[in-house]
Amino acid sequence: MGAMERVGDLTTAAREYLTFRLSQEEYGIDILKVQEIRGYEPPTRIANAPTFIKGVVNLRGTIVPIVDMRLKFNCSEAEYNSFTVVIILNLRSRIVGIVVDSVSDVLELAADSIKTAPDIESIIDNGCILGLGSVSDRMLILLDIERLMSGPEMGLSAD
Repeated sequence: MGAMERVGDLTTAAREYLTFRLSQEEYGIDILKVQEIRGYEPPTRIANAPTFIKGVVNLRGTIVPIVDMRLKFNCSEAEYNSFTVVIILNLRSRIVGIVVDSVSDVLELAADSIKTAPDIESIIDNGCILGLGSVSDRMLILLDIERLMSGPEMGLSAD
């Protein structure tokens, strides 16, 4: 145990996660990466972009790429309705929007309520899954959203 305790607050402190739904699954991302939540508005398409990049929007003078997480994770359908939202993320080197089915809430998870994700073949690179969080009867897939958005297949490198 000693090493964990010595690190201090970083590993043992509870962290807050914004939870959102994609199809039947519920995901969580670090609330500190979230800049704002907006209603969905159709973005301007970009030629030759991957299908999950819906295009770009102009957000107060900043051109923001919009990634549809439902298409990225191969969900069966990507229906746009009044619940569809865009989470604007402020990542180290850029601002990116992700389209999700709906935002649920903000949950505080203690380190001991987060379990290691099983090592199984998945559409999501295992390195992008921080773990599985459990809150009462809910199971959250906790994403390293910064790592997920900076993968080479995203085509969103800051260079």
